[in-house]
Order: sequence, then structure tokens, then C-alpha cells
Amino acid sequence: MARGWESKDVESQMEATGATKAKPEKKDKTAEDLAREQERRGLQLSRTRIVNDLQSATNTNHRKSLEAALAHLDQKISELA
Repeated sequence: MARGWESKDVESQMEATGATKAKPEKKDKTAEDLAREQERRGLQLSRTRIVNDLQSATNTNHRKSLEAALAHLDQKISELA
């Protein structure tokens, strides 16, 4: 009895796997889309680094420079979105 249950369970798992494979796949991204995503990720990483540096910056001129860089990165990120 247990063996019959197991085989039905395996059969239902195989059907579920087949159903997910039968779903249409997402449209492949173009090289331009991939480049934009990579650029956006790089900008976001730079933004994170600048925010962290800004939290520990004590020199006024350095803080102004970091704030200007942060504003520039925010503008670039919004252009890519």
C-alpha cells in the first residue's frame, strides 16, 4: 500500500515538473538591456559606498564632495530607470 502511494506521489511530482517546463520562458534580454542593468548595478554599488563614506566623513570639504557625487549618481540612476 505504501509503495502505491509513493509511486503516485512520484508521478504527481513528475507532472508538476513537466508543467513548469512547459511554461513559456521569459523573453531573452538584449545586449543593450544587460549593459544597462550592469551599469545600474555598478552605479548603485558606488552610491552605497559613497553613502557609507559620507556617514564617517568629518571634513566639510570632503562631505561636500561626497554629497555632490551622491547627487550625480542619483541623477544617473534615475536616467537609467
